[in-house]
Amino acid sequence: MLPGVGVFGTGSTARMLVPLLRGEGFEVRALWGRSEEEARSLAQELGIPFHTSQSDDVLLHPDVDLVCIYISPPLTRQIAVKALGIGKNVVCEKAATAVDAFKMVTAARYYPQLLSIVGNALRFLPAFVAMRQLLAEGYVGELQVCDARVYGPSLLDQSYGWTCEELMGGGGLHTVGSTLVDLLSHLMGARAIRVHGLLRTFVRQNGAIRGIRRVTSDDFCFFQMLMGGSGPGTGSGVCCTVTLNFNMPGAFVHEVMVVGSAGRLIARGTELYGQRNGGNGEELLLGDSEGTGQEVKDVPPHLRGLGSMVKALKDAFQAQEERRSWARGPVAMASTFEDGLYVQTVVEAVKRSSRSGEWESVEVMTQEPDPNQNLCEALQRNKN
Repeated sequence: MLPGVGVFGTGSTARMLVPLLRGEGFEVRALWGRSEEEARSLAQELGIPFHTSQSDDVLLHPDVDLVCIYISPPLTRQIAVKALGIGKNVVCEKAATAVDAFKMVTAARYYPQLLSIVGNALRFLPAFVAMRQLLAEGYVGELQVCDARVYGPSLLDQSYGWTCEELMGGGGLHTVGSTLVDLLSHLMGARAIRVHGLLRTFVRQNGAIRGIRRVTSDDFCFFQMLMGGSGPGTGSGVCCTVTLNFNMPGAFVHEVMVVGSAGRLIARGTELYGQRNGGNGEELLLGDSEGTGQEVKDVPPHLRGLGSMVKALKDAFQAQEERRSWARGPVAMASTFEDGLYVQTVVEAVKRSSRSGEWESVEVMTQEPDPNQNLCEALQRNKN
C-alpha cells in the first residue's frame, strides 16, 4: 500500500517531484511553503488539496505517512528529526552542518523501522547504476583515478537568501559538490580519508544582491580526495578530483570519469561511455532513454535521477499491507543519514583545507560536540 505524501518545499525540485510521485501512484496530500502565499500558489498549480506554512500541519496530517523535505539546509534537520519522532518515513535533502547531520543520524538510529534516506538521486540515475556494476565486474581493472567536473550558470536565487550564505549551506561545494562526494564514495565502495581544496567567490554582488549585502557562498571550487581502498576493484590511495564552476554561461556540463589499469568509464550527463586499453575508441554503453532533444538535455542529471528514485520508493512501499511499512531491497542503494553525515564531514574538511592551505583529515564525529565550541569557531571564521 502506497503512503500518502507530504512535500516540504516550493522550489524546482519539489515542483518536479510532485508529478513524478503521482505518476507512480502516490497521492500527494499536503504541501508546505515558507509563506502561505508560496504554498497556496504551488498547491493550486499542482492540484494539492492541502497547503500550509506551518510545518506541524503537514507532519500531523492523518493522511501523510511519507515526508519529502526539499527546503533550505538550515531547516532540514529540525523537520526531519521531528517527522521521525512522530512516526513518519522521511526522504530529505542534506543538512546544513555536520552537527545537524549527526542529530539526524541519532534520530534515524532511534527509529530504525522508519525509512530515513537522503535524496541524492544521482545514485539512482541509470548511467551511474550501470557504472557501479561495471566497476564491480572489473571493466576498468584496478581503479586509479576519478575525475568529476560540473560547469554551469550561477546557483544564486533571484533575491538574497540562503543560497548566498556559506554558513547556511549555500554555494557550489555544499549544493553540488556534496552529491558528487556521495556518488564517488558509492561508486567505489570507499570513503575519503584526507582532502585538499580551494574555494572562491567571484561574484559577491549583482543586480539583485547589492548594498550592504554580499555573497559569501562559493561559485568556484576545486578539491581532491584521497580514498580508502575497501571497494571492489579499488587500490589503496585512489585519488578523486572534483571541479565545480558556476560562472559558466551556456550548456550545463556534468561529467564523471573513472580510470583504471584496464580502461576507463565516463558518464556525460545521463549517458555512459567506456573504453578499454587497446580498444579502437570510445563506445556508448548506455544511452539516454528519454530522448536527445535540447529540453531534455538541459535538465540536470540529479533531477533526471528523481524519476528512478521515486520508482524505487514505489517498489519499497507497494507490496506492504500497512502504509508506513517498507521493504529495504528496492532502496538499498539510497544514501542513508549516516552517509549524509560522512558527506557533510568531507564538505567541512574541504572548507578547512581552503582556509589552511593544507591537507585535512576526514574524521566523522561519534558524539555531538559542545555547542559553545561551535559558536567560537564560527565567530573566529567570520573574524578571519
